[in-house]
Amino acid sequence: MSDKKILLLEHHDNPRDDLATIYLQEAGFQLELCCPFKGDPLPETNTDLAGAVIYGGEANVTELDQFPYLKAELKWIEHALATDLAMVGICLGGQLIAHTLGSHVGYHDQGLCEFGYYQITPTVHGRTVIPKPMHVVQAHKQYFDLPEGTVLLAEGETCKNQAFQYGSHVYALQFHPEINENIFRRWQDSEWALFDHPGAQTRAEQDLLLPKADPIQSRWFKGFLQHVFGNNDSISNRYNSQK
Repeated sequence: MSDKKILLLEHHDNPRDDLATIYLQEAGFQLELCCPFKGDPLPETNTDLAGAVIYGGEANVTELDQFPYLKAELKWIEHALATDLAMVGICLGGQLIAHTLGSHVGYHDQGLCEFGYYQITPTVHGRTVIPKPMHVVQAHKQYFDLPEGTVLLAEGETCKNQAFQYGSHVYALQFHPEINENIFRRWQDSEWALFDHPGAQTRAEQDLLLPKADPIQSRWFKGFLQHVFGNNDSISNRYNSQK
């Protein structure tokens, strides 16, 4: 077991069966779950933390007064950026990082959402992180603009900015690579499923894309986490060898 600890900053009472939890445990990291929405205090960023994964959630950055715990998270992220803590922000987590870095977060100008498996394409600068286009899990109605001083890593058709890097090891992702098939099936059956929103895929479209998309996304995410939190292997080599 590694003495390195990764903070999991969660926004819902979810089962711990997501791929970030599974892969980081397999890599030997100690995991510290923190749920500010339940009143959990955020830890100091300059203690024994090796990094953080900031999950998605139903709350929005545009609703800080309605969800005041997000204000505390934004202050924590600001301190984490100042102390050069490795971070991966997923969906809402990525939007919180973008907001902290001064960029706009809000609804699509045509009211579109993304719900299903959508293709993202790496930029020229993003190919060392995301080697090839791939279909990834999306579930969001808001998205982030690209903050100044960051590098755009991947683009999408509906929402252009899908991933960016800040500094050497801070990443914001609009998509949900932590979601495997079992979790996505729960999402499809949930009360909040976005099927009735413009831009969402139908269940039939999702079911058609899932079998091929899920293993590719999952393998990529494993290599990505190892890269962010200290693994020296090449993501490109790992991705290509596991196709």
